[in-house]
Amino acid sequence: MGTPLESRGEQAEEVITRLEEAYPDSTISLRYSNRLELLIAVMLSAQCTDERVNKETKHLFEKYDGPEAYAAVSQEELAEDLNSITYYNNKAKYIRSACTTIIEEHDGEVPDTMDELTELSGVGRKTANVVLQHAHDVVEGIVVDTHVQRLSRRLGLTNEEYPEPIEQDLMGIVPEGYWQQFTHLCIDHGRATCTARNPDCADCVLADICPSAKDDSEIDLASGEPW
Repeated sequence: MGTPLESRGEQAEEVITRLEEAYPDSTISLRYSNRLELLIAVMLSAQCTDERVNKETKHLFEKYDGPEAYAAVSQEELAEDLNSITYYNNKAKYIRSACTTIIEEHDGEVPDTMDELTELSGVGRKTANVVLQHAHDVVEGIVVDTHVQRLSRRLGLTNEEYPEPIEQDLMGIVPEGYWQQFTHLCIDHGRATCTARNPDCADCVLADICPSAKDDSEIDLASGEPW
């Protein structure tokens, strides 16, 4: 197994340094042109790849212009427009409800606080963090998606299993100026190298400091299961 640095804070900073060198252009991969489009794209991305979401939102954003259009369309029609997205029926329901709330309670504008965003249907803390960071330039947390969850456990940055306690752990060790970028770096590395099922530890820039590195460790710390 690799040998992590002495403290989790030092480990986190070294991870960031190495991943920044490996992925200098790391940024959000969802495509959008305004705050509502970002909100909807992030809602659709739950348990669905960004690549698939981008393919579907290309025509979705041409058809629907503003929250009024989403609120007015029938559940059946919107669901049909989303039918290649996972859980499209539920997501159609959430989008219609969220847009109705945006119209009725926020003058048609996507809200800019964590509390107001998480009151929208289908919006949890992860989605709210993305919208705050990229639509409002407000960074008050770390987006913990499946890649961040997997890598932070494998790298020994947290022992927590679920997104919200993982986020709290990470906020204590990741420098605040990197809260936003940390997510993008983890996503890029998770896609390219540290995949869920068969990570390429032999070609990983973090292998020597990773306590999960499969060439030496018997356990994948992300799952707690043997390799």
